[in-house]
Formats: sequence, C-alpha cells, structure tokens
Amino acid sequence: MTDTTSAPPPAAEQTDPTPEQLVAELVALLDVASTGADHFRGRRKDGGLGRVFGGQVIAQALVSAERTVAEDRAVHSLHAYFLRGGDEDHEIDFEVARDFDGNSFSNRRVVARQPGGPILNFTASFQRAEEGVHHQQPMPEVPGPESLLSVRELLLRSGAANHHSDGRGRMFRPQAIELRPVNPARWGGFDNAEPRQEMWFRAVAPLPDDARLHRAILAYASDFTLLSTAAIPHGLNFFKRNIQAASLDHAVWFHEPFRADDWLLYTTDSPWAGHGRGYNRGRIYTRDGRLVAEAAQEGLIRRKLEKPA
Repeated sequence: MTDTTSAPPPAAEQTDPTPEQLVAELVALLDVASTGADHFRGRRKDGGLGRVFGGQVIAQALVSAERTVAEDRAVHSLHAYFLRGGDEDHEIDFEVARDFDGNSFSNRRVVARQPGGPILNFTASFQRAEEGVHHQQPMPEVPGPESLLSVRELLLRSGAANHHSDGRGRMFRPQAIELRPVNPARWGGFDNAEPRQEMWFRAVAPLPDDARLHRAILAYASDFTLLSTAAIPHGLNFFKRNIQAASLDHAVWFHEPFRADDWLLYTTDSPWAGHGRGYNRGRIYTRDGRLVAEAAQEGLIRRKLEKPA
C-alpha cells in the first residue's frame, strides 16, 4: 500500500448516499419478514453482486431466531456453519426450530435456504438476565479512531480503486459500517507480519434504541476482518488475488450491552493455520475498555497464483 500521507482522496460523488441512508438500508437488510409459523425471509442486498456476505446471513438468522424468543432473553452465543455460498440474486428463507425453553435459557436452531439447498446451519442460545461473578481480559492500548483513516480512505489514497472494477469495487463505495485499521500495513497483508490486527468500527449514523438490532449489527460486522488475520503472515491478500478463502464456521459470544453506533475495537489474532484452513479469534471492546463480545472462525485459506490485473 502506498503512503497514506499523500494528496487527499477524491471528493465523494454527488450520487453517494448519506450516512443516514446507508444505515437505514442496513437496518432494512437485517430485518426479516414472517412467511408462516417460525419461517422468515431475508432480503437480498440492493445492488448485490455475486456471493452473499457471510455476516449478512448470520445476522438475518439471528434476527429470525430472536423473533421466536421472549423479549426478556438476550442472545449470549451463536454458532454457524456455512454450507454453500449464498447467491445475492435471491432472497434467503430461514426455518427456525424451537429446541428448548427452560427457566433461564432458550435455544433455537435455524436453517437458511436458497434455490439449490441449505446455505447455513445456525444455533443460538438465549438467557434471562441475572447477576454473577465478573472478570475480563483488558483492552490493548491502541490509538483512538479519530487519528486513523478509514479502509475506504486508505484504498482511495492508494489508487487501488483504479484496478478493481469487479465485485471488490464495493469496498470503495461508502458503507453503513466504517472500518478504521489501527495498523494499515498489517491490514494490507504484508509478508511475515504477526497474525493479528486491530480495527475500530461503528455504524456511520445513529441507530434506534433496540438492543437486538445492535447485536445483529455486531454479528454482521464480526465477519469483516476475522478470516483475513490468518492470511497476514503468508502475504496473502484479497486485493493481490493470490488467495482462495471462504468462511467454514463462525461463532460469536455476547457478554455485555453496547451500541453499534459507538466506536468498537475489534482485535483479532490467529494462533494456527494449516491443511488449507486458518483459525481466527477476536475480541470486541467499547471505547471505555469493556469486553462486550468475542468471536471465532475457521476458514478455508488456499494460496493461488496471482492473476494479471
């Protein structure tokens, strides 16, 4: 990646949506419509191109499961297995099974389907709020988001937008969730770097005061940078076209309340990779250092020859 202190990025086009419009579109995308008893349908992303983003399927599956659970029970963990790549040309159907409702916990199982078969198996556990002992791993010391450039700004300044006219061009458009990497060099996938990264993220406009919506957006965002962490020490990067990657499974644990329209720090590391797979784990903190969620993911990582631009 080139020097980020060069001339400022090009001005946004007049056709760019406002932050409020972007967030409204994300909120609508993560909503699901009831199609019958414990059956729901998730929207396709407007202007979508190619494979459905895994975080979208996870978030819509979570919203579907939550529609069948009492409001006094919040999700504390979810586990998902990706079976097939989703197609953005189609909506997604979600079938929920009410496996368990106890005094304190509820469990739901969800199958996400598109033409061609299931694309995701998903389970989530919900708990009635209660008090208990507490400890947490402290947040690492990193620069605040105000001193950092967003992923979009870094890409525009690097000139990378001129070389990607395919589906990856979406990364150069304004997004509903802004990402600001703490170490842009590590995020860029240089060789022999330590397999860890830190990324600030938040929704770009205020969200409704709905805790379930904030959890759905965190689940959506938890898929952004997790898998790429395992690729860092090997010089593999999506923009270099030298990697074949896909999520295999994904888990999120929700610990504490938070707002997805306030800055959250996503710190990830990869303790192992091998046999065509990479294992990654992440912790999500608020600005004041509270550990509010954690994630883990194993994904397919294969080296491939670089294609000409």
